[in-house]
Amino acid sequence: MRTLRLLLLIVLALVLIGVALANRAPVTVGLFPANLAQFLGGGWTVTMPLFLLIFLTLAIGMVLGLIWEWLRESRIRTAAARRAQALAAAQRETGALRAHFAAPNDDVLAILDGQRAGTRHAADVPPPAALPPLAPATATPSPAVTTARSPDMLPARR
Repeated sequence: MRTLRLLLLIVLALVLIGVALANRAPVTVGLFPANLAQFLGGGWTVTMPLFLLIFLTLAIGMVLGLIWEWLRESRIRTAAARRAQALAAAQRETGALRAHFAAPNDDVLAILDGQRAGTRHAADVPPPAALPPLAPATATPSPAVTTARSPDMLPARR
């Protein structure tokens, strides 16, 4: 890649040298037409080789294009900066929410997290509370549990 770039640079230099050698004749460049220059206080003219005029025109065109694009893209850069700030704020908020909601709010999870961290031992765990006895299993399903759907329970179609 580096040799290709160097080769293209050498070819470009040879082309520019060829253009400069072929266009060495002096030309007079006036800023205003001759009739208008008399009213503006003199002749605003410059005499220079033609290749210099060509190169200056290309350079001025590139600088003007660069400035034009920089000004055109300022809206895009501003929007990107705003989005970056909004993203950073959202990431901060997400981190705070994760820290808040990831905290163990269940006693069992707190005990397990404590054991993993080495802060609690089995002797520190209180005995479990007495659980109420389980209800006896019935052979018939309760009336609240139905297997068939009635037509008014079906979702509405669009």
